Amino acid sequence: MLGLVLLQSIEQISTSSLQPLVQGLLERLVGLGEKLIGAVIVYFIGSWVISWLRKLVRKLLSRKQVDGAVSTFINSLVNTLLRVILVVAIIGILGIPTTSLAAIIAAGGLAIGMAMKDNLSNFAGGIMILMNKPFKLNDRILVQGMDGVVMEIGILYTILLTADGRTIYIPNGPLSTGSITNYSTQENRRVDITLNINYGNNIDELKAVLADVVNQNEKILKAPSPFVGITNINNGNFDIVIRAWVLNEDYGIVSVALNEAIYDALSQKRVFVSSSISVKMIS
Repeated sequence: MLGLVLLQSIEQISTSSLQPLVQGLLERLVGLGEKLIGAVIVYFIGSWVISWLRKLVRKLLSRKQVDGAVSTFINSLVNTLLRVILVVAIIGILGIPTTSLAAIIAAGGLAIGMAMKDNLSNFAGGIMILMNKPFKLNDRILVQGMDGVVMEIGILYTILLTADGRTIYIPNGPLSTGSITNYSTQENRRVDITLNINYGNNIDELKAVLADVVNQNEKILKAPSPFVGITNINNGNFDIVIRAWVLNEDYGIVSVALNEAIYDALSQKRVFVSSSISVKMIS
């Protein structure tokens, strides 16, 4: 009987002590669930608001006829700032003290600064690009050994699309301090073709054949006048150069067409001594 009484007493004590614990745990879980639901709702609403604001910014910039490069940069900057605000708001909803978060960031400030050094440099480089304007959207440029068309100037990277369909991301920091070749700034561009010829060929006949090839191409501009002449005499051979001006957009087409036409014309005229031809494109 005594053992039964003790067992009942233990069960009553255990039940009475566990009930508040279980109730408190359930309350915490409910509170956490409410915070998570609130955070998810805020995330989706915030994402929609950010998307709407970015469209509004794009319309305003378009209405003001802001340069495309500046427009993409501002749009990227606005998106980044709004995303940071959204993350801070979600952290607050989840109950994480923002003061503690700030203290953690401050304590790790040196490490964060070292980690973000390159990004800060890229951000500053993006601003310098927008200020100096060495290129704009849809320009074809050669930078860092990469040749492509500028698709976007972001806050950290400039995006190029190459002729063979590759997308290249170039950091703005090195881009702003390195050399940049812009193929799109000038209306006209010169096609240079150098032929390495063996001695024994008739120079006047050779120049006449090449001049005729150049004159037959309708895309070659008449002014400045095309040039055909010997530029260098080597040991056993000489260099003859063709220089012709074309519209920028016709450069690639004319380059290929001239090379093919020169080969056909010289083969028919038998101008070259056997297997002595060397052609080098200068772009």
